Amino acid sequence: MKRPLTAPDPKRESKLKAFNGLLTIMDELRENCPWDKKQTLESLRHLTIEETYELSDAIIENDPEEIKKELGDLMLHIIFYARIGSEEKAFDLSDVLNQVCNKLIRRHPHIYGDVNADNEEAVKANWEKIKLKEKGNESVLGGVPKSLPALVKAMRIQEKARAVGFDWNHRDQVWEKVLEELHEFTEAKGKEKRAEEFGDLLFSLINYARFAGINPEEALERTNKKFIKRFRYLESQSRKDGKDLSEMTTEEMDVYWERAKALLN
Repeated sequence: MKRPLTAPDPKRESKLKAFNGLLTIMDELRENCPWDKKQTLESLRHLTIEETYELSDAIIENDPEEIKKELGDLMLHIIFYARIGSEEKAFDLSDVLNQVCNKLIRRHPHIYGDVNADNEEAVKANWEKIKLKEKGNESVLGGVPKSLPALVKAMRIQEKARAVGFDWNHRDQVWEKVLEELHEFTEAKGKEKRAEEFGDLLFSLINYARFAGINPEEALERTNKKFIKRFRYLESQSRKDGKDLSEMTTEEMDVYWERAKALLN
């Protein structure tokens, strides 16, 4: 059996001390704070989703201080869930950590076993095969969460299909598919058919982004932020010039928009 070579971590003791400190604070809050005492797995759920998106924002902005802060908030939520699980005698933090450690060992047989995997694609393929066997899913797509946003779900579906060999061979083939779907969308008649073809077009574009090494979710969010920044410039500058946005022509707005494009990233 292969074992990874682990270099000594000189900061391990300080990390464990900090982790223990968070566990202590969580216990104190759960026992003494009216708000913390009231929380349940269900009440924390939407807050955890919000924290996850805040971490995503910090990563996109490449802000280490914010990333550190949001990771701390997510860590607190994990400890909170584990504390509630312990109170309900369903699971505790040891169960959570032991389960993920065991899963990582099982799903990395190229590290902890005798399987060979010399590249990223081989690792992903092994992971999906082991996951499929563990979960007893009849489909490799069975592990894709139903509640994922549609764009992210499309990415995961395509990645899982690729892991078992169902994929295009070349990026040019994917682009041809994009053009085919674009043509079918422009030729479609009726709202329902156009919506269907538009979905196919989006799916093929996401697929092409994957082949191009682009995360479409991140790319779209960067464009959203860029648009917001430019539009706010349009609003503020036109207001300074004594103009009402709702009364301006498109041509007048375009002047500010082009100026925003030149000044802002």
